Amino acid sequence: FARSIGEVTDIVEKEMYTFLDRNDESITVRPEGTAGVVRACVEHALLRNQQQQRVWYMGPMCRYERPQKGRFRQFTQLGVEAFNLPGPDIDVELLAMCARLWKMLRVDHLITLQINSIGDLQSRNNYKQDLLVYLNKHVNHLDEDSKRRLHSNPLRILDSKNPDMQTLIANAPILLDYIDDEAKQHFAQLQVELTELGIDFTINPRLVRGLDYYNRTVFEWVTDKLGSQSAVCAGGRYDTLVETLGGPSVPAVGFAMGLERILLLLEAANLEFTNTVDGFLMCIGEEAERARLLAAERIRNLVPNFSLLTSMGSGNFSNLFKKADKSGAKVALIIGADEVANDTVSIKFLRSDRPQQTIALEEIHTILGDI
Repeated sequence: FARSIGEVTDIVEKEMYTFLDRNDESITVRPEGTAGVVRACVEHALLRNQQQQRVWYMGPMCRYERPQKGRFRQFTQLGVEAFNLPGPDIDVELLAMCARLWKMLRVDHLITLQINSIGDLQSRNNYKQDLLVYLNKHVNHLDEDSKRRLHSNPLRILDSKNPDMQTLIANAPILLDYIDDEAKQHFAQLQVELTELGIDFTINPRLVRGLDYYNRTVFEWVTDKLGSQSAVCAGGRYDTLVETLGGPSVPAVGFAMGLERILLLLEAANLEFTNTVDGFLMCIGEEAERARLLAAERIRNLVPNFSLLTSMGSGNFSNLFKKADKSGAKVALIIGADEVANDTVSIKFLRSDRPQQTIALEEIHTILGDI
């Protein structure tokens, strides 16, 4: 992580959990997912001969931070990474994937996309020199965090949320003025394709990444509904990271999103989600109750995408129907002594005006497949 993220980043300097175990071996709990994905791809030769890979991950990450709303010491991250795809088209596809997710979750009206290009390493080094000249002229106006970053990671100063420094940051040199022609063309095409897809964005010239391996495209999906933790999803290109970790020279791009922040955003949107099922299986009588689990598993095998809730224990017909209706199921599947004897199931439609019917259990997919 120190090699990939950078020794002078906040993550490695202040937030990464590193400790000695009982055998005095150094253990680090992962602070982010990209470095591990790259290591796995290099270890298993997934990127040789210019192989293209599109992968994803989800799991817990840990950082030593001051807990607050939307920021936890252990959090869950979902990430997507694409390798050996150098053009802006894959950048756009990842952004389109995010935009589609926000629409599916019905929070697209609460999230906006900010983009920027930070060019290549040489462009940033040229920019850093002029940025340092500017910041040193105003060093007395920098907060303690920015003074610490001044000679180690000055670009991160541009990302400061300190309101007292916003005027200073606004008047700083602009990184976009320093990137080379190839990076400018990449960024221009990115904007054209986003516009064609109808994905709204704003260019934030102060948007940078806190990790050293990023280059060219950087982006954040942000909201004003989570207080100071405005970023819901962030990412960009990292065309040098694979080579840094011992692999071939491979262009790459990806993003990661914090699932806890998305859950908070869903709460802020006051959205109502129902936890319903497709079918409710009710068995009447001892013989049917003994066959209940076998019948349920057969139905699940015959109709894999049909979500089935099985009533357990005993109950009379009236009470079981009340449970079926309360579950929100679209159909009640009824098995009694006759159905057991004939290997059939009766289907009562709870949300539509269709007559009840009895069908061979093996043929149930012909009806439930359309539910």
